[in-house]
Amino acid sequence: MKILVLNASPKGKHSTTVQTALYLQALHPEHTFTFLPVGQRIRGCEKNFAPVRAALEEAELILFCYPVYTFIAPYQLHRLIELIKADGVDLSGKFASQITTSKHFYDVTAHRYVEENCFDLGMKVIRGLSADMEDLLTPQGQKDARMFFDQLIFACRHGLFVTPPAKAPSRAQTIYQPSLPQAPKRSDKDVVIVTNCAPEDENLANMIADFRAALPFHSRVVNLRQFPFSGGCLGCFGCAITGSCVHKDGFDRFLRETIQTADGFVYAFTISDHYTHSSFKCFDDRQFCNGHRTVTHGTPIAYLISGEYRYESNLRMVIEGRSEVGGNYLAGVATDEGEHPAADIQALAENFTFALVKKLTRPANFYGVGGMKIFRDLIYVMRGLMKADHKFYKANGIYDFPQKQKKRMLQMQLVGTLLAIPSVQKKAKGKMTQAMVAPYQKVIAQARNE
Repeated sequence: MKILVLNASPKGKHSTTVQTALYLQALHPEHTFTFLPVGQRIRGCEKNFAPVRAALEEAELILFCYPVYTFIAPYQLHRLIELIKADGVDLSGKFASQITTSKHFYDVTAHRYVEENCFDLGMKVIRGLSADMEDLLTPQGQKDARMFFDQLIFACRHGLFVTPPAKAPSRAQTIYQPSLPQAPKRSDKDVVIVTNCAPEDENLANMIADFRAALPFHSRVVNLRQFPFSGGCLGCFGCAITGSCVHKDGFDRFLRETIQTADGFVYAFTISDHYTHSSFKCFDDRQFCNGHRTVTHGTPIAYLISGEYRYESNLRMVIEGRSEVGGNYLAGVATDEGEHPAADIQALAENFTFALVKKLTRPANFYGVGGMKIFRDLIYVMRGLMKADHKFYKANGIYDFPQKQKKRMLQMQLVGTLLAIPSVQKKAKGKMTQAMVAPYQKVIAQARNE
């Protein structure tokens, strides 16, 4: 087969991810592998897309190789997908798969994002390989890579493809008209609305205007399209050592002084390519200058989204996951897809206000707990390099390793030993659940007396 490897890592030939594709090339000389370092040369692709188009047209199987950055693929791949769709190159009927490396932090949402865009292009999608960064260095990781490729070729020959998700039905585009009255404004809270609203995004602009009108606080709008990004995150880990990004476009200061100082965040965008315009992804990725530190923990967030949000299950997972991992109270999402969008925006403004005033929190669900445990273990292992992250994790009690709960473990060992005795089992029968709820009953009794 003619296999095109789209290396979307900003590290080019030094990418950890692309090494797996090179390994497969070494094992399979019967196939023709072509490598394009699109991640490293994305600016060049913007200026001249012809070489990419020619390679895409020549290929039978397109293999996306990339590291997972902030829940999805890197900005560079987002931008490439925009360029592919804008060019109109016909990829229908071609095979597509992907190889990623990560610590398995939301690798599933990254894979689904690429799959969804491949479906848009009419491609036949085969499930990809999600590997840890060090997997290829182990016998098991090498075996996994070989088995992935064998299954990939088998699937191409026998038609074993990923089932596409349901598409949003076509509907007439209606322009959202601002209608909400101006609420009296307070100055005791700072609310920032971060958007990538383009001049043609009339719906989004009007939704932002209505939300600001309904919000009882003064708000400010930051448009990411106006920030002079010199490039996307390079994954160089320079910020992990120095605390500063290697890009000298002022993003560090912009993020920390213009956005993160706010008491509440509102993100506003129009859905495109199953996320939004790549300018927002560039913003997402460049926040790595914070490392893996949840520096805005406790700050409420809300979303204003123009588009068919209800049909974007992966995007909904990303939004929920980001708030859960970040420790942010998600006040809600308002869209322009329902029958009464103005009422939804009004309700969102009210709930967001309530969250701000009451400083609402909620315990993390699986998305948040699971995500942070991955980071916990990663930072602990890499604490010698990622010193700022390590210091933050220690100070905030994120190193909650089970082995530290020595008292609890001893208690469970004692209970387990006692219950192994038949006579104790007989006496305890029917009393275990009663004993388990006894501490909770004390809490409830205290509440009644308050």
